[in-house]
Amino acid sequence: MKQRLFLASLCAALLLYGLSGCADKRSAQGAEPQAPTSEPEEGRQESDVRTGVVPEQVLQGRTGTIHYSYYLPHGYDESREYPLMMAMPGYDMMWFGPQSSGSNLNWSGFLCWTEREMIVVSAQLSDWGETSARQAVELTEYFIDNFSVDKDRVYAAGYSAGGQTMSRAVSMRPDLYAAYLHVSSQWDGEYAPVAENGVGVYIFMAENDEYYGSGRAWEAYYGLRQAYIDAGVSRQEDVLQILTPDDEWFALRGVTANYHGGGNAVFDEPDILEWIVCRRKGA
Repeated sequence: MKQRLFLASLCAALLLYGLSGCADKRSAQGAEPQAPTSEPEEGRQESDVRTGVVPEQVLQGRTGTIHYSYYLPHGYDESREYPLMMAMPGYDMMWFGPQSSGSNLNWSGFLCWTEREMIVVSAQLSDWGETSARQAVELTEYFIDNFSVDKDRVYAAGYSAGGQTMSRAVSMRPDLYAAYLHVSSQWDGEYAPVAENGVGVYIFMAENDEYYGSGRAWEAYYGLRQAYIDAGVSRQEDVLQILTPDDEWFALRGVTANYHGGGNAVFDEPDILEWIVCRRKGA
């Protein structure tokens, strides 16, 4: 009898223990999980966009590899829109392999625009013909699509071989550009598309340019002027300018030889730069 009572008591105790354990387990499973907390890192920036000069970049484009560098203004804000300048250098700063990479970064035709609050791009292309022009257009489109660009204020500048490239690019896609600075170069593009789209053009060439000769500049000027007239533009001076300074003009700026290379002096002329960047598409 006592043995039966002992066994009954033992079973009851085990049952109560088991029920207590299950209740504790259910309570633990039903508890609300604690979300992890973390404090923001001190000095952490909202954006990882790199500003200032960003050198030696590569775009695998439809027409091949495009080597370029660019500048984003300090304080670049993706909620704003910025003017865009596409600046193409001359032959000695083009792409000739890795040893030439970044050779355009000290070019005044790149640096002068970085003093303004705008995005500046300079490519090192490998020719000055059809391929380079298409690459210049593709790079322009890339920046319009991937950066905060004011589409009414997209500009171009080309020196020497870069001018041959950009005159083609601007006439290929005149809908992209508001104004173009054509420096110490010949015009390889067409005239009519530029005029029909109201692209402003400023032509600069030394009177005694040793490589092209200023006659090429005047040929482009008269071709464009007629195209503007044909397009119904009554005041051609509002959209077309030319300056072919003499040796004295250059001497005052410290240039007494190599007037072709001296054409880069235009990038130190604030009035000419302002003429370019004050233009807006459709204005």
